[in-house]
Amino acid sequence: MLITLCYLYLWARWGHRPAALVRSTVRRLGASRCSFTFCGAAARPGDARVCLSRGGRVFCVGESQSIDNLNKWVLFLVSPFVLEAEHIAFVTESIWVQGDSLQRPSSTETLVKWSDCCLPLACRPGDPYQLIAEASVDDFSRLGAAFMEDRLQMENGLVPQKIVSVHLQASALQELADPTSSGRAPALPPITEPAPEMEPAQNGKGGLEASGDGSPKLSSEPAGDSDPAGDSDPAGDSEPAGDSKPAGDSEPAGDSEPHGPAEHRHLHLSSCHECLELESSTIESVKFASAEDIPELPYDASGGPQGTSDGLGPGREGRRGNAMGKAPNILLYVGSGSRDAPNRLQQVRALLADCVDTDSYILYPLPEDSARRDPWPDHCLLLVIAAREPIPEDVHRKFTAYLAQGGKVLSLSSSFLLGGMRVTSKAALQGTVQSLVFSKAGRGDVRLSVLSSGCVYEEGPGEPLGPGRLQGHLENEDKDRVIVQVPFGARGGEAVLCQAHLELPPSSSVVQTQEEFNLLKSSNMSRHEVLKEILATLGLSCGARQAPALTPLHLLMAAKEIRDPFMQWLGRRVDAEGVIKSSKLSLKFVSSYTPEVEITPSSVPVVTDAEAFSSEHFNLEIYGQNLQTRHLGKIVLFAEVTTTTMSLLDGLMFEMPQEMGLIAIAVRQTQGRGRGPNAWLSPLGCALSTVLLSIPLRSQLGQRIPFIQHLMSLAVVEAVRSIPAYQDINLRVKWPNDIYYSDLMKIGGVLVNSTLMGETFYILVGFGCNVTNSNPTICINDLIEEHNKQHGADLKPLRADYVIARAVTVLERLIDTFQDQGPNGVLPLYYKYWVHSGQQVRLGSAEGPKVWIVGLDDSGYLQVLQDGGEVVTVHPDGNSFDMLRNLILPKRR
Repeated sequence: MLITLCYLYLWARWGHRPAALVRSTVRRLGASRCSFTFCGAAARPGDARVCLSRGGRVFCVGESQSIDNLNKWVLFLVSPFVLEAEHIAFVTESIWVQGDSLQRPSSTETLVKWSDCCLPLACRPGDPYQLIAEASVDDFSRLGAAFMEDRLQMENGLVPQKIVSVHLQASALQELADPTSSGRAPALPPITEPAPEMEPAQNGKGGLEASGDGSPKLSSEPAGDSDPAGDSDPAGDSEPAGDSKPAGDSEPAGDSEPHGPAEHRHLHLSSCHECLELESSTIESVKFASAEDIPELPYDASGGPQGTSDGLGPGREGRRGNAMGKAPNILLYVGSGSRDAPNRLQQVRALLADCVDTDSYILYPLPEDSARRDPWPDHCLLLVIAAREPIPEDVHRKFTAYLAQGGKVLSLSSSFLLGGMRVTSKAALQGTVQSLVFSKAGRGDVRLSVLSSGCVYEEGPGEPLGPGRLQGHLENEDKDRVIVQVPFGARGGEAVLCQAHLELPPSSSVVQTQEEFNLLKSSNMSRHEVLKEILATLGLSCGARQAPALTPLHLLMAAKEIRDPFMQWLGRRVDAEGVIKSSKLSLKFVSSYTPEVEITPSSVPVVTDAEAFSSEHFNLEIYGQNLQTRHLGKIVLFAEVTTTTMSLLDGLMFEMPQEMGLIAIAVRQTQGRGRGPNAWLSPLGCALSTVLLSIPLRSQLGQRIPFIQHLMSLAVVEAVRSIPAYQDINLRVKWPNDIYYSDLMKIGGVLVNSTLMGETFYILVGFGCNVTNSNPTICINDLIEEHNKQHGADLKPLRADYVIARAVTVLERLIDTFQDQGPNGVLPLYYKYWVHSGQQVRLGSAEGPKVWIVGLDDSGYLQVLQDGGEVVTVHPDGNSFDMLRNLILPKRR
């Protein structure tokens, strides 16, 4: 009651003066250990009382929030810390906003810099980016009022979303006072990076500073300096910089006097001489800690003499070690000044992330200023140079010095050269698609189409481009060299230089014509193969990534009215423990899931509480809105990761009432199946599902079951091409069960398993289609993007859940039409989209007689026209790779 009266009093007296109201409220109620929160109205804590509302933001007071440990935070201080009397500790939550999207504060009043009002204590990278800081009551109030009035400024693209005061428990304060007690050196914040599309700016002063690689670093003074490579030994076996010195080293200036318990140490940037003097003995490897487990820094590779020989301490796990004892950092240099540098950085980062295991390597940008001044060579496993403009001489010297120390360099269409090598420009080649022959160091060749930069390498004196190394040349008259492997120095330095645009995707704006796009997209998998071979030669591991862990199933209803009948049916089918068993799988239906429940390929929990369901990859509302069926797809078994959707319905398929249409949908499959013995790759971005059908034996379709695969393939194509304005997206069907881009590349497939019981076929129809995953081949959104580029259109990309819902809707309609009219009801649409019109094939073998494909027979098999004018039905010979290529055999009666 007393607090409420205080609210009313303060509101009446100070309502027109936000800053005064905030300050007075904090002073009067601070002793009660309330929690003061500044946030958007929608984010207000449920138990908090609002005492000021302005422009959609609120200042409210609620129950005390406390932090009792900092195990998930990275500490900034390098000296003992005591929270001063009447000072407030608080957490600021911010998000990254890219330069052009960054909205400047709307207020015309004086901006308030976050860094001018507080001292940072710790950070927790992630989304949102969280910072713990402390400030006086006046400064905290000033921060809050500026937030309310939209004039609080943070650096480098960070935009504050919430400020909340917290109480630091004694244990947390002790960790601040003695950072090494937890086995961590106090050190500096780790280099962290925002999402790839949200690179921070680098022109801020004070506050959140950009480190040498463009990552955020905290500073509480505009002129402060820190070393971006400064990091701590996770085992606690190295001394923190600034607290002690290695034997034989002189004490850096400014570190000779002891620090009192209340004295605060500012951070330093890498240009600070103090840090540079300590570089040889105290700078540790740059490490990345996830927002979920920041203190766990499993990899340590000291650049100094006290580092272990292999870069791995005892008992450490996590990021991969390497023979050079360096941190697993891949630095990306794209130059500076050019407008397309951010886009080029994103392209190179995306390509490398597809080729290396990002759980083992960290990709960081290396800005030009950092390349000049920072001690990055000691912490770089691979330097990737992808700058279009000439490299400044001082930067070039840095790069060659790195190579001389045993470094590895990959140059992608840049001007970087070594020794006596020369590069010649050929205008006729620039921006054209050329055929490349890539030699894998004596282990065979790869042929592919590449986009030429217009430059070629020539051998200079003393720099032989001899055999036994990677090399690539164009298939032209001059056999121009565009990929060379060059050793450098006596310490194992090595560079691979490339003048083919391996870094550019086929969808790049540089690619002008549809023909060029087709050639490059057809070689996209080979492009990745070549790059992986190059990276492996430079010492990186590009092996298969570990399969993701299986996740529970979620039982979801696309139509609410079907939930009660289904749950009643389910209650009659499960055993006493809530399990339904089949020969392949046991499904245990539970109201909620806890991590203690084991998930195996043969035993999977099914969570029935739909209210707890959430997924960034599947939106039930979008799915339900676009599912326009009477029966199919109404009941969803959804998994983020499963073995294969074909097995999930095994125990339900024979007993499920027909009106309860069942479908299994997954984001990833670990054991996806294709036709025969083939596997089906299931990367993130595929539409993956299996739908259950019940077809009466004595029906039009029941007498022609092979047509099921044709109907499903047709349904996927029609689902996309029937969207208004999407009719020209060149998605097609290929007999018998494939979905293609034109007649060039497979983009999806269908698998059908049918079982006849009594008078009914129970059929599982599995289909997978690349929707958003451009690599390693092609996806639907690639076709949409290319269509937009060629026709000046603005079609939106599609989602996997949207495509699945529309495909199932079209499938039900096609089945109804087939049951009413037979094959003639659907074949006109099938022929409209199939790739075989006028196609010629050979019967029996590569030397067999030529025939022309003319259509499908009444059972769904191919019909061909022979030279004599006779139309015959043919069957595949059973191969599971290309069912048309020279392997079609006449049907034997």
